[in-house]
Amino acid sequence: MEVWFTEDQTKNLRISCRVKKVLYNEVSYFQKVAVLDTPEFGRMLTLDNVIQTTERDEFVYHEMITHVGLVTHHNPRKVLVVGGGDGGTIREIVKHKEVEKAVHVEIDQKVIEAAKQHLPTLSSGFEDPRVEIRVEDGIKHVQEHKNTYDMIIIDSTDPVGPAVGLFSEEFYRQVHDALKEDGLFVAQTESPFFNREIIQNVQKTLSGIFPIARLFHGVVPTYPGGAWTFSMGSKKYDPLAVKPEEIPQLETKWYSADIHHSSFILPPFVQEYLNK
Repeated sequence: MEVWFTEDQTKNLRISCRVKKVLYNEVSYFQKVAVLDTPEFGRMLTLDNVIQTTERDEFVYHEMITHVGLVTHHNPRKVLVVGGGDGGTIREIVKHKEVEKAVHVEIDQKVIEAAKQHLPTLSSGFEDPRVEIRVEDGIKHVQEHKNTYDMIIIDSTDPVGPAVGLFSEEFYRQVHDALKEDGLFVAQTESPFFNREIIQNVQKTLSGIFPIARLFHGVVPTYPGGAWTFSMGSKKYDPLAVKPEEIPQLETKWYSADIHHSSFILPPFVQEYLNK
């Protein structure tokens, strides 16, 4: 008998993958956590039956949410990650030698547990001595650490359940206060096809908080619509001012000097609704 996993990506759209084996299936205080082995995408992490990451396409998301901001900052010594319990974002951060400390705050211990057991290609960065893992509320952590971080990465799930507060104006102002005087932050901000209002609201909010607010994008096949956006709020550094020769050679599969700049070239339909 064949077993299939199905995610309702919108009210009118589903994605289904055949499953070879269920590797992990636990219910935490916050959500249902599962790791599935699939023929098409390899191992897949799901939370409440929503795909979070897969071995086949995770590198696009994790490289874009980290390297664009880290390269823009020039000297990010202390970095905070909120969410991202699979470890992919931490794995990319520790590729930067200038990073002295990476604090990883994940609210759900079982996500970290599942990643360590079944997603070693993502969670390998957890073993780096510069990494501090803290199982606690990321919003509270940000509130309690003013003027602390050079860069903050909000590697959140969709804006439902525990992640709702990570998309609020109040939280973005708290992030601003937790950054040092030249700090910046990056957050995932959903699909340009299916989450227009979220992107509009985030960009409008960030423009009222940070001197520099930018939107950039990548391609993640297992996410709704494939195209995916990231938002940056920066107190000083502009990602568009980064010179190609300043971008270090990193061991990456997607991010590069050319991708850095081209990711900020928005399709006309996205630029149109941002202008509105």
